Parts: sequence; structure tokens; C-alpha cells
Amino acid sequence: MDSGQNKQNAIAFYKTAYEGNPRLAVEKYVGSEYIQHNPDVANGTEGFIEYFERMQREYPNKSIEFVRCIAEGNLVALHTHQVWPDNDQYVTMDFFRFDADGKIVEHWDSIQQIPESSKNPNTMY
Repeated sequence: MDSGQNKQNAIAFYKTAYEGNPRLAVEKYVGSEYIQHNPDVANGTEGFIEYFERMQREYPNKSIEFVRCIAEGNLVALHTHQVWPDNDQYVTMDFFRFDADGKIVEHWDSIQQIPESSKNPNTMY
């Protein structure tokens, strides 16, 4: 298992989907199944594609920065900073499980909106 390659593939997968081509992301990086744990996205590849195609139509000017990427065994964790219209900002943590062929087969995430003010001077990312 190549954790370095899995890290690169997780970033490429998410970036490709986020920037508007989720079908290509699935074709290149997803294995024989895609188990989805985000309750706002239907299970399987078509649910993933539908969600990201809708996000691209509704929010074409969103942006993403990949802040951290950590791999252990067959898991990769991404820590991102996302900016949506009207400077609506989020920090996310996504976890991907890879199969033996280096393809993504499962996804979990946690998303938190970045508040206007903070009790400390540190960013959430």
C-alpha cells in the first residue's frame, strides 16, 4: 500500500470533484464501491456525482485549499479551508478509505462553518 500515492489521489479526487468534474474524479479514483457517510449525499458514485454537479451549478465561484493531508494504512485524512459566495467560510475534515488497488471506496467527513469572531487569534485551519 502506497500511502504517498493515496494522499496524492485523495487530493486529486476531491479537487477534481470540487472544481466541477465529479464524474472524472469517480472514473479515475474510485473503486468498485463508494460508501458515503455524509448524510447530505446519497450512497454510491451517482449520489456523489449528483451532489458535486449541483454544487458546481449553484456555487461556481467556491474555492478550496488543502491545508493538511495525513495517511495511515489504507486511510487518508484531508483538512481543508473552503470559501463559498459572500465569504462564507468552512473548515472540513474528510477521511477516505482505499482498497488494495489504491482506489477510494469509503468516505466520512466533518464540516464546520468558520465563525465571524474567535476567542483566540488562531485560524481553524
